[in-house]
Amino acid sequence: MAPVRFSSEANCDDNRVESPAWHELWERPVTDIIDQMVVAMNKHDLEGAANLMHQGYRSEQPVHPSLAFVGRAQMRANWAAMFAGIPDFQAELCRSVNDGDTTWSEWHWSGTRSDGQPFEMRGVTLFEIHDGQIVAGRLYMEDVDREDVSIEQAVQARTGRRPQLPSE
Repeated sequence: MAPVRFSSEANCDDNRVESPAWHELWERPVTDIIDQMVVAMNKHDLEGAANLMHQGYRSEQPVHPSLAFVGRAQMRANWAAMFAGIPDFQAELCRSVNDGDTTWSEWHWSGTRSDGQPFEMRGVTLFEIHDGQIVAGRLYMEDVDREDVSIEQAVQARTGRRPQLPSE
């Protein structure tokens, strides 16, 4: 496995090891596909991002199976809507590691929608890369909660039962 790269922004994880400053990460030669994706996303370079995808790119979101699609054209349409709807969209790569043909990456996406609402997602992507293009992606990206919900409330909402700590 290749070494893990870290972003220096505290938003991704305040408890990580020391990492290079963000400008060092982006000023070095861009050779990795995921690095190129981050640069394209932050420049809102739709064609640059789309060109990293194989024509037959397969996307799936296992937590949201109905969102699966095939094809670079749909990816391009999705990101055109993202860039138009979130004019200050920014992508932060928190961590990334290569494992054979698969690159695992932790992300923080943020911005403000054109209607003034905040946009913030965090999650992990697994991209399969062949011959310098992303051929498949499994996205585990979720909206960041905006309301304070305790772990007890979250468990109760999912199971119908509120967890009870044993008395000591």
